[in-house]
Amino acid sequence: MTRIHNRRELIHIRRGLRSESTAAEAALWSLLRKRALDGFKFRRQHSVGPNMVLDFYCPERRLAIELDGAGHMDALGQVNDGARDESLLALGIRVLRIENQELLSDPEGVLQMIRAMLVDRSGP
Repeated sequence: MTRIHNRRELIHIRRGLRSESTAAEAALWSLLRKRALDGFKFRRQHSVGPNMVLDFYCPERRLAIELDGAGHMDALGQVNDGARDESLLALGIRVLRIENQELLSDPEGVLQMIRAMLVDRSGP
C-alpha cells in the first residue's frame, strides 16, 4: 500500500515550514496543540500525497485547515487552492480555509468555525 501521509521524503520541508511559521500559524497552533480544542488532535505541517503539506490536519475528522495570506487572494492563488482542495477531497479530506487576518482579528470566531467542521461529519 502506498503511503500518502507524512512521507519521509518530505520531512525536511515539513520541518522547515514548522520552524518558519507565520504569526497566524503560530497563533492557531497555540490554540490547537495538546488537544486543546475539545480533545481533538491536530498535526501541523502534515504532508499528504506526493507533494502537499497541510498547515494543520485533524486525522480523526479528516479535516485540513489552511491559513491563507495575501498570496492566496489573487486569481492564480485561488485557482491553485481550488485544485488543491479538489485533490484533498478526492482523498476524503475536507478543507477549511481561513484568512490570516480573520484569525488574528477574531480567534474565537475562527475556533467556532473549526468546531462546527469537527462536529459536522458530512462530506467525503
